[in-house]
Amino acid sequence: MSEVLEREGVEERAESIRMIRESAAGIAPRGGDRKRIRALRFKEPGFDPAVLRQMGEQGWIGLRVPESRGGAGLGMSEFCALAEEMGAALAPEPLIPAALSAALLAAPGAASGAEGPLDALLGGDQLVLTAWQEAAGMLEASGTADAARVFIPQAGGAQAFLVPVREGGRLSLRLQPREGADLTLEKTQDGAFYGTLRPAGGEVIAEDVGGALELALDEAALATAACLLGVMDQAFALTLDYLRTRQQFGKPIGSFQALQHRAADLKVQLALSRASVEAAAALLDGGADRAARRAAVSRAKARASDAAMLVTRQAIQLHGGIGYTDEADIGLYLRKTMVLANQFGPSALHRRRFAAEAREDEA
Repeated sequence: MSEVLEREGVEERAESIRMIRESAAGIAPRGGDRKRIRALRFKEPGFDPAVLRQMGEQGWIGLRVPESRGGAGLGMSEFCALAEEMGAALAPEPLIPAALSAALLAAPGAASGAEGPLDALLGGDQLVLTAWQEAAGMLEASGTADAARVFIPQAGGAQAFLVPVREGGRLSLRLQPREGADLTLEKTQDGAFYGTLRPAGGEVIAEDVGGALELALDEAALATAACLLGVMDQAFALTLDYLRTRQQFGKPIGSFQALQHRAADLKVQLALSRASVEAAAALLDGGADRAARRAAVSRAKARASDAAMLVTRQAIQLHGGIGYTDEADIGLYLRKTMVLANQFGPSALHRRRFAAEAREDEA
């Protein structure tokens, strides 16, 4: 009986993931409208608020939020599938950072002041971003009260910020409106913007979010690994298509054995990355303990970051000289990878964390 129930559960999850991928195709089709991506590059806020609102209406921002708080209550396997599609589409909308904020606003212990921002965020009507990072190469919130918060994705489109501040040995959460905030923006490689925010007061909406923020950052790191998987998967698909159609010496260049070997190596990297991401998502959905969760997330993020850099760089080389021009779409995938690879921890950080957290049978 238990085996039947387990099989039904697996089939139900597979169907849920399939439906999520299909719904993603309606808003951000895999390898779809790259003209839209080019039109938004380096133009504030760097994304389309109308598309973000559609994502909210589809329930994507609240995919991980419990149903009792207005979300969909789905698992990391579903969220990673969605993030992969967003990566393949090069979608600039800050879905993962928005989902991180939704997790904090819906966390147990959040005050009534969090309800309004949560509802507006889940519906995509307002963008609330979490300003947690104080320096490069980290995945923990120090919570220094007067320290600038850096690398806030797409901060120019936010209406408010969540600022974790350490008080009395705990991380409280403050809601700081965008209006009047000391915020500066800097362009990123992929045409988006990072923000630097200097905290200035704000309403305390949660007294202790340390545990919730740690979990939310891990989930954001894993979702970013899935996003990188989508980016490299689509870059690889475009490259294979180019190898099949580009003619040299009267035959497709994909028939040359040397290029076939390079393509095979890239496919292996893709397969290993997918296995790591899916295994980590399943582990989190199964309620893994803290050490196992951190090890699995770090293994997936380190592998996806390194593999995506390799795949997208090789994809440009396999396109030949045209691949190095800005007009070639394949370059958009490398630019996106260069940004995502360092979001929520670079591969070096995650390799160190995996070494520290992994059990001997995993190392």
